[in-house]
Amino acid sequence: MNNISAIILAAGEGTRMKSKTPKVLHKVLGKTMLKRVIDTAKAVGTDNICVVTGHKYETVQESLKGENVKFVLQSEQLGTGHAVMQADEYIKDNEDVLILYGDTPLIKADTLIELINYHRNENNGVSIISAVVDNSEGYGHIIRDKSGNFIKNVEYKDATDEEKAVKEINSGIYCFKGSSLKKALKLIKNDNVQGEYYLPDTLEIISCGGEKVNAMTIGDITEFFGVNNRVQLAEAESIMYKRINQKLMLNGVTIISPDNTYIGDDVDIGIDTIIYPGCVIEGKTKIGSDCEIGPDTRLINMTVADNVTIQYTVAMDSKIGSKTKVGPFAYIRPNSDIGENRKIGDFVEVKNSVIGNNTKVSHLTYVGDSDVGERINFGCGTVTVNYDGHKKYRTVIEDDVFIGCNANLVAPVTLKKGSYVAAGSTITTNVPEKALAVARNRQKNIEGWVK
Repeated sequence: MNNISAIILAAGEGTRMKSKTPKVLHKVLGKTMLKRVIDTAKAVGTDNICVVTGHKYETVQESLKGENVKFVLQSEQLGTGHAVMQADEYIKDNEDVLILYGDTPLIKADTLIELINYHRNENNGVSIISAVVDNSEGYGHIIRDKSGNFIKNVEYKDATDEEKAVKEINSGIYCFKGSSLKKALKLIKNDNVQGEYYLPDTLEIISCGGEKVNAMTIGDITEFFGVNNRVQLAEAESIMYKRINQKLMLNGVTIISPDNTYIGDDVDIGIDTIIYPGCVIEGKTKIGSDCEIGPDTRLINMTVADNVTIQYTVAMDSKIGSKTKVGPFAYIRPNSDIGENRKIGDFVEVKNSVIGNNTKVSHLTYVGDSDVGERINFGCGTVTVNYDGHKKYRTVIEDDVFIGCNANLVAPVTLKKGSYVAAGSTITTNVPEKALAVARNRQKNIEGWVK
């Protein structure tokens, strides 16, 4: 959207987190709360984002290295109004300004867009996100007249019994006209018990100045759920997981046990895929259609094609082709490309390797730093020996090779097309095309030895 900026308040110490890490840098689904709020602001279309820092500001700024955001320092924490004052130079008269919070990571971009449109359509000086709740204790209350027009915001501690009975509360998320905000900030006072400047005081100032103040009510109160301790941090993660799982299920993914399935918000899953309990799917993972994932599988930054089965497996930063079966108890390490219609079986580890179509690595095998062709059979216990203590080397296995059980392939080595490796062999030199490599001592039986 055009002419929209955001000020994100992130100066607090967060003592209830009981942590050396600033509160806003604690993570929800692998991403700091502050980064989540910034990403949401960017999704709205803001190109002018100012973060108000305070406690451990160097750490907070370093965490956002490379982000297109500006920083100001609130050296003393003297209230939310005082925090916004620090960003005065970034408040432009002709822009609308969102006020967001670094410890409130669940606000949705769609809701902020709705707020901005409401703000502009109503020509409000300031617009508030509000919600109707069962327990309004501790929140500011939105007081309206009989026609539903906004009269005032009153803090819980200052409210009368009649006002406390009102269930519509102020979320603290605002959209201001830039010019209105700048004027109001100059007029707020700190004549209260705390000696602080409160941002909600701007509402009455703007209203008394003849501009409209109103509140847009939303139904999902979890959007302004604030995180102040580790319990609430876990609750925020739970809310995010529930949102993601519901969205995926509504889009055609079967999740057997949503309460026991943990999927990140950057994950993409195709229709008719089934996710079994105990799965953790993270990062930029993309899973195709008609797959079966899990149970108890962790995928990180994976690209998985259609009709793939993966169970009891850890896999990261790699690709798996269609109709391939992985697991149980497999480990796919980074930079692996596993093709179509393959079998990566139990207790198999693959690292930094390319494995061609229709190849079987069925059990108890390590394939590392290898270029593996098509239609290859790995016998049980095969090891590509890729490290000599100083350097790592690659193994090349061409198409149609058969490798017997308990074979060691000492890199650098090449097994040419159609060759065979006898069980129990340790291969240290290249094997010619269609040759049989036997690298073991001939069996010798000593009669009477046991006696």
